[in-house]
Amino acid sequence: MSTLENRRVILAGRPKGVPGPEFFKLETADALEPGDGEFLIHNKFLSVDPAMRGWVNDAPNYSPPVPVGDVMRSFSVGEVVKSNNPDFAEGEIVSGLFGWQRYAISTGANVMTRMTGIDQSPSYALGILGLNGITAYCGLLFQGEPIAGETVVVSTAAGSVGSCVGQIAKIKGCRAVGITGGPDKVQQCVDEFGYDVAIDYKNTADLSAAVSKACPDGADVYFDNTCGSISDAVMENLGMKARIIICGTAAVTDWDPPPIGPRVHRQLLVNRARMSGLLIFDYKDRYDEAVKQLSKWINEGKIQVREHILDGMDYAPGAIQMLYKGENQGKLLIKVD
Repeated sequence: MSTLENRRVILAGRPKGVPGPEFFKLETADALEPGDGEFLIHNKFLSVDPAMRGWVNDAPNYSPPVPVGDVMRSFSVGEVVKSNNPDFAEGEIVSGLFGWQRYAISTGANVMTRMTGIDQSPSYALGILGLNGITAYCGLLFQGEPIAGETVVVSTAAGSVGSCVGQIAKIKGCRAVGITGGPDKVQQCVDEFGYDVAIDYKNTADLSAAVSKACPDGADVYFDNTCGSISDAVMENLGMKARIIICGTAAVTDWDPPPIGPRVHRQLLVNRARMSGLLIFDYKDRYDEAVKQLSKWINEGKIQVREHILDGMDYAPGAIQMLYKGENQGKLLIKVD
């Protein structure tokens, strides 16, 4: 096993804001041999997620930054190829925080989902049946608490999280309004993901007026993936007792110093609204429930999935920058081999 070549993506420097390819380097090393209680995973797909920007910046975050010189932290999915752990059998497909590398050692502590009994593609474990889908499911249902007939507004509505939020909102009998960038993504939101209305923020002169028109009775739930000016426009159009879920801050490239913008206290007060931060690691006890329900909805044709797969690890260094430029068409993944 020690002769297996482990190709890895290493963080080569400390970026500020969205990291470009110059902050990463590719290297090879021998794959490690699993010890007692450990197993060796051959990764098949690597995930590219907005959270990775926060993981490499030296700024306050929910987890310490990736040390310079270490393998880039990421979710991956792969096959167990050698196991010294009785709970994980060889041939099993697992996903978790295994990093941007071909081979990874695990004790099981960093496993997020297991694809046992799931008949979808293993790549789905990094999107609709992984971090993105579980985030959409738990954030919308447990923090947004949508009620049939309400209006749910979603930013980055064509993204891997946003597209799932919109579709779950429709399953729950809500009216879904998406905010996205560009006419192609607007069409995708309506035709593919079933949004009732999609707003192109890149080609809308008055975004607040557009949100008001799309939500005449206000937004009952706002699933916020962006912060910034998009969220400012939605905050001006909240419904009574609205629920705002803060999932991401993709529109803000640098939080130092904090950007100057509207204060939301008055809007929250007048509408008796509630705003809460969403971190998927707080819902570990719900992962299995989310995966099983999402898988069922996929099989029933109620949720559509789109993936954007980069063929080979050579694409990894520029992938996070590509994601923040909005150049992907679906969940962004890297195929390892």
